[in-house]
Amino acid sequence: MPAGTARQHGPRGPLRWFMRMPIWLYRLRLGRLMGNRFLLLVHIGRKSRQLRYVVLEVLRADPATGTYIIASGWGRQSDWFRNIQQTPHVLVDTGQQRFEATPVILGAEEATAELLRYAEQHPVAFRNLARIMLGRPVAGGEDDCRQLAQAVPLVALQRR
Repeated sequence: MPAGTARQHGPRGPLRWFMRMPIWLYRLRLGRLMGNRFLLLVHIGRKSRQLRYVVLEVLRADPATGTYIIASGWGRQSDWFRNIQQTPHVLVDTGQQRFEATPVILGAEEATAELLRYAEQHPVAFRNLARIMLGRPVAGGEDDCRQLAQAVPLVALQRR
């Protein structure tokens, strides 16, 4: 990496502390207070081999199959995303239930379709995420979703 270049893995300092507070709600078995738009993902650190925790927004849940679609808002460099690639065995806590799952990274077409659905159901959240990740305002059309799918990997957590 060139000198003076910082590698972004996510928030630092007080913002990191604030964003990690919801983890304690799940650990105290109060995750249901987060509603059905979030889940706790428990995974194995790729270097430490220790359990790691992250609360993520659910883009879509399919109760019939037990599949949850999540996005790596910090891109492919996100620690949790890199960890699940090395050890694809995770625990999901929705606040209502806990289960083991296998993460599957969605392909470009699937990810674009999921983002289109998300943009229709949650237009404000989609526009905010897309503006941060793409660095420009978006309308939420197919081209925007395709570009966002390239920047933000989507993962299906499939119940084991």
